Amino acid sequence: MSVLRQALRASPNLCLRPASCTRRLAIPLACRGARLPGDARRGYAVKGIKSTANLVPGSKQPITDETARAEYAKTDEKMKAAVEWYRKECAAVESRATGRVTPAVLDPVRVRLPDSDRDFRLDEVATVGVRDGSTLLITIFEEDTMKHVEKGLYDSKLPNIVPQKFDSRTIKIPIPKPTVESNEALVTAAHRKSEDVRVQIRKLQQASVKRGNYKKHSVELEEFQKLTDRHIADVDKVIADLKKATNFNSKKK
Repeated sequence: MSVLRQALRASPNLCLRPASCTRRLAIPLACRGARLPGDARRGYAVKGIKSTANLVPGSKQPITDETARAEYAKTDEKMKAAVEWYRKECAAVESRATGRVTPAVLDPVRVRLPDSDRDFRLDEVATVGVRDGSTLLITIFEEDTMKHVEKGLYDSKLPNIVPQKFDSRTIKIPIPKPTVESNEALVTAAHRKSEDVRVQIRKLQQASVKRGNYKKHSVELEEFQKLTDRHIADVDKVIADLKKATNFNSKKK
């Protein structure tokens, strides 16, 4: 019997591990520092680093305050009304500049009647038609409003609008064929009105911001500014489309 076997019998608590066991235990020791698969690693928070995955940029944050949202909606409606009014004005200018005679030419006319605290649209006190494709014919509902309608026509200061009284209830307005000069005058006047509308839109923004007393760099201020920019861009497009339709830029050259 070998010396090793004698030692084992003499010391029963002494046990030698097989080589395979020794190799299995050595593997983890040899792999210290190696990167384990993601599902085998424990996720520890790294101190001082915060995730930005759930953060919403300020430009995408909606207005959450109910009062501010109501003010925003009201201001939006007023700005839309201003742009829509200007769009109709330019549509009438385009009709005249391109030689089309329609009752819409007289849409800007307002009539002030006695004992009234408001102005009336022309179609509220008369009918407007087209005769022979080049003459506007106004038929007034009540004879006693004739002079007020005439005054409203003159006060509108529409280019080339010269009322001619036909009878006690009828006014004729011959519309001359457009010329280069008359078209330029029409579009130039429309361009001036565009700046008036922009000023009106900015004033609506300023009034809303003043009422809200919003903090600097707040979401509300940013949203109101974007609203203003959007409606002013609409005004810019309306006048640009008018100039394109009437070849205004090419005529200026």
